Amino acid sequence: MIKGIHHVAVHVHDMDRMIRFYKDAFGFEVVGEPFSWQESEFIDRIVDVPNSAAKGAMLRCGTCYLEMFQYQAPAPTVTRALNPYDKGYTHFCVDATDIEYEVERLRGLGMSFGQPGPIDVGHVKSIYGRDPEGNLIEVQQTADHCDFRLDKLPPR
Repeated sequence: MIKGIHHVAVHVHDMDRMIRFYKDAFGFEVVGEPFSWQESEFIDRIVDVPNSAAKGAMLRCGTCYLEMFQYQAPAPTVTRALNPYDKGYTHFCVDATDIEYEVERLRGLGMSFGQPGPIDVGHVKSIYGRDPEGNLIEVQQTADHCDFRLDKLPPR
């Protein structure tokens, strides 16, 4: 039985800076010990990347885990941040109770947004922004009548 999504992973260029950003911006805290590997055939098999080297950390905020990696090897084949229309996992979304406040707070912490403010589509207000390294993050606020509110999830 699949219980749900455990974590989302993001590759960053400056792990210490990005851990500070995600802590200040969203309240993520590092859980457990940060980890690293180099010349590990065992880990290379797990990540399916020969001759890999990286450091990483698992972060938690509420019921969400975020795994952060900073690879030293191999060199990335894509160096630009992904766009919403690119193939693959392109963003994660945080749920806010006061989206206008959060967008301004996040701007002050280094996020950039292509729109001046959230867009209200009736059941949700939403805006996409980029963290200081260009990774895409959606900020949303669901309306009371929205079918996919976090507080409507049944307890497990």
